[in-house]
Amino acid sequence: MTDKNRSQWNLGRFIETLTYFEVIPFLNWVQQLIQGSPKDNQAQPNGGRNVGVILVAGATGGVGKRVVRRLLERGYKVRALVRDIDKARSILGDEVDLVVADITKPETLTSVVLANIQAVVCCTAVRVQPVEGDTADRAKYYQGVKFYQPEIVGDTPENVEYQGVKNLVQAVAKYFPQADEKLIFDFTNPSAELKHIWGAVDDVVMGGVSASNIQLVENAAFFAGNVSTANSGGFASVRTKNFNPPFNLSGYEGVKLRVKGDGQRYKFFLRTDTAWDGVGYSYSFDTIADTWIDVCIPFTDLTPVFRAKTVKDGAPIDSSRVASFQLMLSKFEYDGDLNPKFSPGGFTLQVESIKAYGGKTFPQFVLVSSAGVTRPGRPGINLEEEPPAVRLNDQLGGILTWKLRGEDSLRESGIPYTIVRPCALTEEPGRKELIFEQGDNIRGKISREDVAELCVQALQQQIACNVTFEVKEGENSINSSDWQKLFSNLKPDR
Repeated sequence: MTDKNRSQWNLGRFIETLTYFEVIPFLNWVQQLIQGSPKDNQAQPNGGRNVGVILVAGATGGVGKRVVRRLLERGYKVRALVRDIDKARSILGDEVDLVVADITKPETLTSVVLANIQAVVCCTAVRVQPVEGDTADRAKYYQGVKFYQPEIVGDTPENVEYQGVKNLVQAVAKYFPQADEKLIFDFTNPSAELKHIWGAVDDVVMGGVSASNIQLVENAAFFAGNVSTANSGGFASVRTKNFNPPFNLSGYEGVKLRVKGDGQRYKFFLRTDTAWDGVGYSYSFDTIADTWIDVCIPFTDLTPVFRAKTVKDGAPIDSSRVASFQLMLSKFEYDGDLNPKFSPGGFTLQVESIKAYGGKTFPQFVLVSSAGVTRPGRPGINLEEEPPAVRLNDQLGGILTWKLRGEDSLRESGIPYTIVRPCALTEEPGRKELIFEQGDNIRGKISREDVAELCVQALQQQIACNVTFEVKEGENSINSSDWQKLFSNLKPDR
């Protein structure tokens, strides 16, 4: 049988396609009635969910465990870097991806630990306890009210506060996406959700017999199959289910694909219309056989089309509500023109990632340091008026001096950062007004609850990039902070 002949149309595949994408609710109802509700019932894809992972170092500490909880509450994927996985599980629960590593041992900061990270919150610190000892749950240390003569136990400030932070900074720099990019799909590290989002939409929906699928293997997605021009067909594609809420990509210039093809010309679609057969925004791109390339697709270059016909005077894409994505190989370009690089038969397009590019830069590394780091040895300082950490810096192994060195390693790295210097930490409930200052002169206290919230908020503030500041609580209780206003009063580091 050749493509010139009529081939038998596959009604079953047609129904499977409509069912997978829930085009006709009645079909899904019949399928569930016959097969029963699926055991692994997948929720509707959520475009508002963060795709990349936030790595939290020091995740079982007083601030770190609170950072983890708040990130989870906001829908982030969290990976906790811990040394004792059983202890960490008892503290953090089962929702968190736990990885065993030690920032003082750079060889443990592997690709397993750092894959697919979009940001880091570092809450690591040396272990300090009263000289007279503490309880198993460190009650004396964490209460932060009564002063106990402190001592360092375990590793040294130099190893943890400086070398450890430096190790982490250098390691994550190799894995971060560009600061102005947003990861949409990472096929090198596919989640369980990702495996249930993409499905085939071939020319069987128009009476054709082409067949394709998408498989997540070997650190990439393989869009592959066979395209036939029989029955007036000639296209194969894979498409996502509709995202609800949709992706808001309004702060970006376009979308970037990392692909390896077979020399043919493919199409990429974005859709803002959730209708099955609605308008799509298309872009054609050429591939180089067996070669990885980046394909940058500006939103301004997308063409509104309906069934391969351009929509005259069609509105530009509304990038604030991208509901679905699609990849296609078709014998047609637009308006009846043929694809000059199309050939029927087998094809393969590998996709490593899909990202938005050209966006605003947000902090990628939030470091919790300490107020007072610049005060030891400062001329004219009155130690009697300073917090214990400043007065006892030398006795505590130069803890503040090494914290400052750790800060410097981050500032020199080129990674967009926020360095938070809290005053004395307490276990109080928090929700107090916050006071930001720069220059390292303030004294006071602040709840670990408020510091954790501050770390999470910094990740979402463009104006928090490349700033270092001290923070303490005020006297008044509040329901919420004006984070934009607080950060806007800060000056970037020189």
